[in-house]
Amino acid sequence: MSDVLSIDPRTGETRARVATESTAADVDRAVRAAAAAGAALRDHAARADLLRTAAALLQKSGEEIVATADAETALGSVRLSGELARPCYQLCVFADVVDAGAYLDVIIDHADPQAQPAPRPDLRRYKVPLGVVAVFAASNFPLAFSVAGGDTASALAAGCPVVVKAHPDHPATSALCARILRSAAAEVGLPEDVVQLVHGFDAGPELVRHPMTAAVGFTGSVRGGRALFDIAAARPRPIPFHGELGSLNPVVVTARAAETRAEEIAAGLAASYTQGLGQFCVKPGLVLLPEGPAGDAVVGAVVTAAVPSGPLLDPRMRTAFLDGVRSRVALPGVTQPLTAGEAGDDGTPLAVRPGVLTVAAARLAEGGPYEELLEECFGPVTVLVRYGSTAERDALLAGLPGNLTATVHLAADERDGAAAELVTALSAIAGRVVVDGWPTGVTVSPAMQHGGPYPASTSGSTSVGSTAIERWLRPVCYQTTPDPLLPPELREANPLGLPRVVDGVRTAR
Repeated sequence: MSDVLSIDPRTGETRARVATESTAADVDRAVRAAAAAGAALRDHAARADLLRTAAALLQKSGEEIVATADAETALGSVRLSGELARPCYQLCVFADVVDAGAYLDVIIDHADPQAQPAPRPDLRRYKVPLGVVAVFAASNFPLAFSVAGGDTASALAAGCPVVVKAHPDHPATSALCARILRSAAAEVGLPEDVVQLVHGFDAGPELVRHPMTAAVGFTGSVRGGRALFDIAAARPRPIPFHGELGSLNPVVVTARAAETRAEEIAAGLAASYTQGLGQFCVKPGLVLLPEGPAGDAVVGAVVTAAVPSGPLLDPRMRTAFLDGVRSRVALPGVTQPLTAGEAGDDGTPLAVRPGVLTVAAARLAEGGPYEELLEECFGPVTVLVRYGSTAERDALLAGLPGNLTATVHLAADERDGAAAELVTALSAIAGRVVVDGWPTGVTVSPAMQHGGPYPASTSGSTSVGSTAIERWLRPVCYQTTPDPLLPPELREANPLGLPRVVDGVRTAR
């Protein structure tokens, strides 16, 4: 068994030995322990208490969590303090969701012997938890999309115990947050095993293959996510795999917008594609700009914007970023007005320089090697594509793969049918459409959609917002079942006070 080490990305030095990589036997024990603890999560009030207590304990340990995460990721205390607020908020949001009970989607149709076209028996439907959920922590968000992140919060809210596969870039942070969540469970009288943690590359496939794993939540690369998705589908009993994979997050700048808002758009783009050193899943990686002086003005302003260098999260990501930039620049017709690459002699071994590439839309239409420009390059680089006409622009958009987001920048007077058609076209290739803004920053809100057509994600669900709970539930219908045999959620007297739809009429309680 190999040691799991905590590495300082600023120096490349080992900070500490955190654990040993989990074996198949370790994964089996973790999943079975979580499954055995799952029955305790049937108590709605206890689940809500767990979520709120977890948020409080995370906040109480905030200084230690931020210091540990910064030492492992170099993301900085300001960024990480803000990020820690996110899982704390999400946990409380999902506690409110559990209390409200609407997520159970209770529907009762009383028996009606006169119903047409046939008599109707008594039918009662609601949603139940799937079982053990495997959560794969993300590299780029050690707090918000990791052990205590949205997948874990929504799964626990649904009544599903969780086994988290820690990311190797922040194992100490993962272990710390797992201990806090387990402590929260114990504090409210639930088994600590409702949250489990495993480490190591081999633990991932083992976790997906385990016969007691009921569903998977994944955030990561297309290659890694697709491999696990295929395992989930190839099981004797396939299971849901909710994977967030790669995304270009295209941005369209209309000719009129470039003419009237060049400096503003350039400043926003520079800030967005370099935020977090380009290590955001919603980084704008492909920007469609008109040819001509207006588009040139946007390019020039982006190039002159202040874009500081900094360290990526690990050596593998840095190598992939540098290799990806080099291979793209080698394509005929691709220029690099702002050079992305190694940061030079700044004393940080994982540092890179942000940059931009430019290419004519006609080159992308050739396909072949230019298809690489339509793949996500994880890190601080974006591709500026120059289009000569709206027809050329729209043809390129129609051929793009699925995305988490798509953005359009318009002039103030562009609110006509053509703009509406463009917005509609973007909705066909993305889960979230942004107008005159930037996709970086994903608000935790009931209306948020964080997921899109493949390869952005492997399902039509969202991993952010209160509706993320729906991923871990399945409907069950009871027919002609005596009241004492029904689950409390479906009994006639509504002892849990749940919102319901009864004979087609929605009731608050």
